[in-house]
Amino acid sequence: MGDAIRVAVVTGGHSFDVPNLHKLFRALEGVDAYVQHMENFVSARHRVKDWYDVVLFYSMLGFRDQGKPRYPDKPVQTMGDVLDAGIGVVMLHHAILSYTDWDLWKDMVGLDAESFTGYSHDEKMNIAVADSEHPITRGIVDWEMLDETYEMEEPDADSQVLLTTDHSACMKTIGWTRQAEKSRVFNLQSGHDNHTWVDENFQAVLLRGIQWAAGRI
Repeated sequence: MGDAIRVAVVTGGHSFDVPNLHKLFRALEGVDAYVQHMENFVSARHRVKDWYDVVLFYSMLGFRDQGKPRYPDKPVQTMGDVLDAGIGVVMLHHAILSYTDWDLWKDMVGLDAESFTGYSHDEKMNIAVADSEHPITRGIVDWEMLDETYEMEEPDADSQVLLTTDHSACMKTIGWTRQAEKSRVFNLQSGHDNHTWVDENFQAVLLRGIQWAAGRI
């Protein structure tokens, strides 16, 4: 794929529509995505993990898998290496709820997942562009789509807010960026299932988020 952005799409701890998730990433032009479980990603050799331009998390694991052989400390070690190397990070949907007791994860998402109080599926959400000058949202206009809402606290003051919603059962901020050590981090609350994945605006924001995290835009 030439100069395609190589993305590790890391899953685990939450069910998902496998065929349509693969279709989503095949639809993103210039993205070469490799879907894999967290255990496979963190257990890979350094030269394999360092090959990626972006690590996109669509996982919701916590530390409950620590009892597995050779797995216990791998997420901690791996993410330290990822951020030290400046590899881009994208947190998609339920990934922002992972690892409630891990300060490094909280730093990447900019909020405490323990503040989560509820969700609602298949809600019509009005998505508003809060920052029209950022490379991720430049040229995107407000739109409506179906998605799952989350009720939880807002990202902290070190976050740059890009997208918001006025849905009464959802956190206001939907998309935001952060810097974690040497890595750019894009957080996107949206992305529950194929109702959302097929939305052209969602795909455009996700693609640009990947491009931005990789330092391509």
